[in-house]
Amino acid sequence: MLHQLSLQNRRAAAAAGGVLVLAALGVNTPAHAASYGTPTIGLSVSYLSGAVGATGDPVVTVSVAQSGADVTALGVVASASSKASVAGTGDVTVTGTGATRQLTVAAHARGYTDLTIKVTGLGGKTATKTLHYAASAAVQNSADTRYLTGSSDASAAVDVGGGYAVVADDESNTLRLYSRSASGAPVRSWDVGSVLGTDKEIDIEGAARVGNTIYWTGSLGNNKDGEYKSDRNTVFTTTVTGSGAATRLTVGGSYKKLRDDLVAWDRANGNRYGFAAGTADGEAPKQIDGFNIEGLEFAPGSTTTAYLGFRAPLVPPKEGGKALIVPVTNFDKVAGSGAKAVIGTPIELDLGGLSIRDIRKNDADQYLIVAGSWAADDNSDPYALYTWDGVAAHAPVKRADLPTADPGGWEAVVDVPDLTVPGARAQLITDAGSADLYGDGTEAKDLDHAEWKKSRAVWFTVGG
Repeated sequence: MLHQLSLQNRRAAAAAGGVLVLAALGVNTPAHAASYGTPTIGLSVSYLSGAVGATGDPVVTVSVAQSGADVTALGVVASASSKASVAGTGDVTVTGTGATRQLTVAAHARGYTDLTIKVTGLGGKTATKTLHYAASAAVQNSADTRYLTGSSDASAAVDVGGGYAVVADDESNTLRLYSRSASGAPVRSWDVGSVLGTDKEIDIEGAARVGNTIYWTGSLGNNKDGEYKSDRNTVFTTTVTGSGAATRLTVGGSYKKLRDDLVAWDRANGNRYGFAAGTADGEAPKQIDGFNIEGLEFAPGSTTTAYLGFRAPLVPPKEGGKALIVPVTNFDKVAGSGAKAVIGTPIELDLGGLSIRDIRKNDADQYLIVAGSWAADDNSDPYALYTWDGVAAHAPVKRADLPTADPGGWEAVVDVPDLTVPGARAQLITDAGSADLYGDGTEAKDLDHAEWKKSRAVWFTVGG
């Protein structure tokens, strides 16, 4: 009969109808699969540093896309690790479902690993990127520790409000703006050397803020080989506008003869502190009778007289000697407009045989002094934290011994809370430039990638 079809024809008709139904429904047809492009993946950084047991480690932003596909259908995972004992694929967490995801790594051990981050799109198509990860060892007070990456030689810091601080580095002339609450890279940086006309490092070691002006000083000493480098004989100012992440800095005045003024003053007063000998050719600065400035802060109630805190010399230059402060009574004009320094009456403080590594005060003229050895061996020497009222005749009071088991020497205190309030905390920062952070024998300052360099910032209870 005409309405009857052969078995073969009926099967062909059914198959054709099925294809039409699938095409109408849009279910995995070969033509549709071909319309998906290869997915793309990007990482906000290619190199990342973390720490074992860290809180608030840096976050990597992962950007993904695929033409012809809803981005929420894309999956992102860590698919491989070159050294799972440091961090394996299961130690990588990716959150979010949109075009940008957030990736964090929880380290197990110190060392390096390459993590393969894979995006899988529709049609089974994939793409990968490599995250080069370095993990430092666990530290004491890990919950109160953050890491400032991009530099390992933090040397001075100033609070700029909104939970941010500007941090100097004694191995470069770059000032960096960091969040104080999260580990990670600077949100902004300024190369002041190019503006100041310095070819070599200033060796920035101290800073103090008055109003919207931050005053900065180099160490003023010779380099480690005992050679005079003129750029180290620099003090300068920056003007602050804005606050927090919106902070901006503009370089102001500078002066490049403060060391000369100090040596001349000491010579005129009978070489009491040996500044001429400490700055002589061939004299390394970090000796008990050397010449090296590491602290800068203003005198109580003053916007003109600044205290220069010396790492060396001790007074007298022997074990158990006192720490030296030399006031410059017109420091605002010295750094601001290049005036010759006027030197005030020196102050000698008993810090238990230690010298000044930083000094900072608040608006109530409550001072914190970071005390450490004059010697160059930062990672093993003792450190202590002292309180003081800034009055020459009054003795500082030891508040605490600072921990020294972890890498880095204590170099900076960001700001001073009200020390009468129980539980008030201050944040201190280390210089970790000479530390072997990742167990391969490389000093942090010599690491190939800036993202792996870091200093450690730790909150300590100082109030009450």
